[in-house]
Amino acid sequence: MLVGLSDQLARIMESVFEAYLGPDSVLASAVGQAVGSGEPEDIPRRNTDVWVLGKKYNAIQELELIRRDIQSRLWCTYRHGFSPLGEVQLTTDKGWGCMLRCGQMVLAQALIDLHLGRDWFWTPDCRDATYLKIVNRFEDVRNSFYSIHQIAQMGESQNKAVGEWLGPNTVAQILKKLVRFDDWSSLAIHVAMDSTVVLDDVYASCREGGSWKPLLLIIPLRLGITDINPLYVPALKRCLELDSSCGMIGGRPNQALYFLGYVDDEVLYLDPHTTQRTGAVAQKTAAAEQDYDETYHQKHAARLNFSAMDPSLAVCFLCKTSDSFESLLTKLKEEVLSLCSPALFEISQTRAVDWDTTEDIDWPTMPDIDWPAGTSDSDSFAIVESGRDSDAGCSGAIGSGKKPSERAVI
Repeated sequence: MLVGLSDQLARIMESVFEAYLGPDSVLASAVGQAVGSGEPEDIPRRNTDVWVLGKKYNAIQELELIRRDIQSRLWCTYRHGFSPLGEVQLTTDKGWGCMLRCGQMVLAQALIDLHLGRDWFWTPDCRDATYLKIVNRFEDVRNSFYSIHQIAQMGESQNKAVGEWLGPNTVAQILKKLVRFDDWSSLAIHVAMDSTVVLDDVYASCREGGSWKPLLLIIPLRLGITDINPLYVPALKRCLELDSSCGMIGGRPNQALYFLGYVDDEVLYLDPHTTQRTGAVAQKTAAAEQDYDETYHQKHAARLNFSAMDPSLAVCFLCKTSDSFESLLTKLKEEVLSLCSPALFEISQTRAVDWDTTEDIDWPTMPDIDWPAGTSDSDSFAIVESGRDSDAGCSGAIGSGKKPSERAVI
């Protein structure tokens, strides 16, 4: 009787929860409308190329193969009913966790590619031990390596409170820390700061005892102020065509999305803005576990014009070996960075001088100078007042060498 009462109370609370938060998911509504009208409109019905994480398909001849490929990626969405999180005891991440979910998706793709291979496809009956190890790592329980609990609490070390919106760079930094505690994954994450891949830093992260540790390279970018600059679109497309692509963490303004391919001038994405219940896949021995596993897979991607993307994003690549990293560098230099000016990002052997540590630099001795007569320290000179020419129209974004801060996304 008590069990029945508990179940009834849980259903009532879930109804209240949904009524309070309201409907969600652009993707869910789009698919729902498509179901009502017959065929989903995830892929255009015309003879054109479709790129998904470095693989090229034909939109007409290989439609079902495209959908199988997309369905084999982990689809991480809002969840409700998980163990209370943070001081405010949150039991859902709806409204604040979408960028965290996109981070989960790009990391999950890296692990699937690394441990199962790019040609691996998921099926509802899949009980592959390696796959289960991967999906278990993203279950929303406290002891899962990449659960919402681990990501949100690690975010506090980045001065981000639980429930606060995050940007692509912050999520990347959190994942970089979390993978260090996961020996089985055997993965290193390098986050390229200031739109520059510093090779010395990458090698320091991945070379252990003379051997190479597989690398997930994440490059946060800011490609405009309020809108994405169209000159970067060809380079972004080429990034998604590379066989090492793990997609992009990004979104539309104020809404995070996981970009995993493109067709013509539209980017394909998985949308985390669907709220699903919390549960466990475990070993998929029970029917409930099999059903829950299916909540991690969505066969219909959504589409967004490149021009509608938020300019704050991060491109991601997986390099399983040292040779694959060197091959990626060659392709980036020859096939990506040459497509636009200024380039999408830079590749440098060493880190630029950190002006906060200039006291550590052995500066050359200045020669004695025979100054003209009459020059002294007391001579008058002009002072630029604060708030005038030095700051006008700049706000630390253009011409200062600093990029605008990341936009808050939900």
